[in-house]
Amino acid sequence: MISIEHLSVEFSARPLFADISYVINDRDRIALVGKNGAGKSTMLKIIAGLQQPTSGTVAVPKGTTIGYLPQVMVLSDSRTVRQEAELAFGQLHELEGRLARMNQELADRTDYESEDYMQLVETFTHESERFQMMGGMNYQAELERTLIGLGFERSDFERPTSEFSGGWRMRIELAKLLLQRPDVLLLDEPTNHLDIQSIQWLETFLATKANAVVLVSHDRAFINNVTTRTLEISCGRLYDYKVKYDEYVSLRAERREQQLRAYENQQKEIADIKAFIDRFRYQATKAIQVQSRIKQLERIIPIEVDEVDNSALRLKFSCSQRSGDYPVICDEVGKRYGDHQVFSRVNMTIKRGEKVAFVGRNGGGKTTLVKCIMGEIPFDGSLRVGHNVQIGYFAQNQAQLLDGELTVFDTVDRVARGDIRTRLRDILGAFMFGGEAGDKKVKFLSGGERTRLAMIKLLLEPVNLLILDEPTNHLDMRSKDVLKDAIRDFDGTVIVVSHDREFLDGLVSKVYEFDHGRVKEHIGGIYDWLRNLEKLHAAESLSGAAESMASSGKSIGGEERHPSEGSESYAAQKAAARQQKKLEKNLREAEEKVAELESAIKILEAQMCTPEGGTDLPLFEKHGRLKAALQKAEEEWERAYEEMERQ
Repeated sequence: MISIEHLSVEFSARPLFADISYVINDRDRIALVGKNGAGKSTMLKIIAGLQQPTSGTVAVPKGTTIGYLPQVMVLSDSRTVRQEAELAFGQLHELEGRLARMNQELADRTDYESEDYMQLVETFTHESERFQMMGGMNYQAELERTLIGLGFERSDFERPTSEFSGGWRMRIELAKLLLQRPDVLLLDEPTNHLDIQSIQWLETFLATKANAVVLVSHDRAFINNVTTRTLEISCGRLYDYKVKYDEYVSLRAERREQQLRAYENQQKEIADIKAFIDRFRYQATKAIQVQSRIKQLERIIPIEVDEVDNSALRLKFSCSQRSGDYPVICDEVGKRYGDHQVFSRVNMTIKRGEKVAFVGRNGGGKTTLVKCIMGEIPFDGSLRVGHNVQIGYFAQNQAQLLDGELTVFDTVDRVARGDIRTRLRDILGAFMFGGEAGDKKVKFLSGGERTRLAMIKLLLEPVNLLILDEPTNHLDMRSKDVLKDAIRDFDGTVIVVSHDREFLDGLVSKVYEFDHGRVKEHIGGIYDWLRNLEKLHAAESLSGAAESMASSGKSIGGEERHPSEGSESYAAQKAAARQQKKLEKNLREAEEKVAELESAIKILEAQMCTPEGGTDLPLFEKHGRLKAALQKAEEEWERAYEEMERQ
């Protein structure tokens, strides 16, 4: 348990927060939230002991371990991935060395009856038990499970860390932190460098294996799946909600509504008192009442209302002239760097007006294919960009490409053309760069501010194909919501590379999965793809178990099978293997059919929600037929799955 008492922090005499007190309990899952600049990262550094508060204390019980993952850190490049991850077990290795020395001493000594020898035996026994409890015999397995969960392949374990990008090296640091199993984990934007599958693995790990967790994240799905308590820093104060983030949002809105009503009532009361004082101030008969009202006014403690950023971040991507029917067509496209085949035989057709997502493991080729579409790198096969296509491209490092010596205003002024230049100040204000913020140099902007500025540059150029590579990095939740609305309202075609499930949900109607050099098309939204992925993994696990049992000579029931028995002949085993493959094929086809019907129904329901569709009887009839077909397809999938289990 960590106790934070009367904590205050000031920067250049400006208070960040004041007199904050709360407790971090064992098994707490805490989301630390607040607007950018509220002091969330500062709070984590103070708890970690890396920064001192202006006043107040952080009481950490003796023996309590704290693990801290900052947004940015200095990384080492002198070891392999496995060697770097093994640093997490430094204490375990020290204990292992002591045990080896004690064991050697026990073997060398002959004074078996002495008190000193018996004391050495007792110490060795005690330390051996502690070594076992700390996982000394299976730490390598735990290390490998953690690295694989965070996206590494077994073939990566012996590669030098210097061969990996900064994002992958941050994953190694996260793995080391998780393997140490500290009593309190402090995580500052841990999902920034993770793909969807790795984020889901981390969610499960934090929910089931971690002790106390305090995290800062702008990934709404992640914090909802991990945390059960929300601490909000607002107006320099801290509010403690014993609920998940989504519930906190509702409770916060209710709290602010109550504050507003109380504030309005108080203002009315103050106005009435002042009116009485002004009216009777100079009447001798009312002097006592006037003095009483003045004292009453002095005793009133002003009610504060939580700050809400009312500056409007209005994004409106202007769609230029209509493009051809197929903005992007890939035919057997491949890309290789030396001996490494990034992807091969990519066949993809993106229709005008479609909004699609590129998803998959980091390093799987998503950004590489985007660069192929942009014509930035050579490739194999045929890739055609359609007629009249005008591309607006937001690269992963777009925010870092801005000239740091220019001001915010000069940055957009250099790309603006025509009448829009007369409204640049208004546009900057809409993007929360109003007033003096427009004259600030880019090098002094935060990551989120740079991302918003890069979006303004993209906004000023009319396009009909938007390609956005990780556009939500460094954006807070409110900015992401507004960006999502703008993309949804965009009339052109959109390709989004993102690992943010909440951002992609309801935005895209097709998912392209990049997996080990292959690109697979999935009709439907992001959660449709994730559900299908779970079903596929379940089927693969079942198939793997069946193959393992077959190779060990056992049936599903666990009984030994002897080749000498006539019914279990080699021919029969081959027939069973063929039947297994047939069942797997049936299950895959049933899954694909369910996914196609679910997607068709979703599209139809969107049409039915329009004024025209709401009165279109044939649409409702078609909807009924598709629902009946979906029910039948789901029954077929259940039968196929049951047959797989019985096999």
